[in-house]
Amino acid sequence: MGCGDVGLRAARGLRQVRLLALTSSPERRGALRRAGITPLLGQLDQPETLQRLAGVATRVLHLAPPPGEGRTEWWCDPRTQALVQALRKRTAPQALVYGSTSGVYGDCEGARVSEIWPLQPSTPRAQRRVDAEHRVRHWGQQSAGSGAAVRVSILRIPGIYAPDRVGGTPRDRLLRGTPVLVREDDVYTNHIHADDLAKACVLALWRGRAQRIYNASDDSELRLGDYVDLAADLYGLARPPRVSRAQAMKTLPLNLLSFMGESRRLNNTRLKQELRCVLTYPTVREGLQPQAGLDL
Repeated sequence: MGCGDVGLRAARGLRQVRLLALTSSPERRGALRRAGITPLLGQLDQPETLQRLAGVATRVLHLAPPPGEGRTEWWCDPRTQALVQALRKRTAPQALVYGSTSGVYGDCEGARVSEIWPLQPSTPRAQRRVDAEHRVRHWGQQSAGSGAAVRVSILRIPGIYAPDRVGGTPRDRLLRGTPVLVREDDVYTNHIHADDLAKACVLALWRGRAQRIYNASDDSELRLGDYVDLAADLYGLARPPRVSRAQAMKTLPLNLLSFMGESRRLNNTRLKQELRCVLTYPTVREGLQPQAGLDL
């Protein structure tokens, strides 16, 4: 569910199986078919359109985000609720993988965070992801004793990047000269290349453990400013100016400030050991290289 950039990348790793994708856009049907995917028209915001989903899939990849602000209660993800209700009407799938966000951890003050770290979402967006996680895990737990167990796995995803992804590198930010924080005020940030995330999604469909959570992150341990500086050096662009947090609060838009308010370093041991995911781009240095697909 949700066949955008990452979904299409995952589809390339699933060519040996029959693929179906839910889409709310009739105009996307041709592109999906060219990618070897059978489109199913439906909208997660309109549960009555999801009847065809019941019993058609043995494995489900759920990448659709919750609704934005003002679309529902601030804490609730009705899209995931509607999906679960549709899927449970007939034969349940063997596995469901849900793409969540590492934002559910909130600010961890730079600590190294494993999957057992307590959840402390600090934004409505992250709280809706917590709600979605609870819904799919509850379904998996309920199904365990019914004879039709659904193996639910959750990927907690940080910042997704890729040179061939729209807005997938800091290049536009560098060209605008957007400031970053001085080191003493800066936060640790986490990343995953879109191709490696797609690989993790595919592996979780077959190897993910029941009701198991995985940090889908690479091995990088960089502060946000250092990440942007690295991109500037690789692309031959000027490094951005550094400002204090107090200055940033006065000059930067809220959406940028939200990424500067949480600091954590994700532990990806489960991803590599349990899913046996070998990262093509273990750090952002490899993934941001021009030869990784960026047309400069």
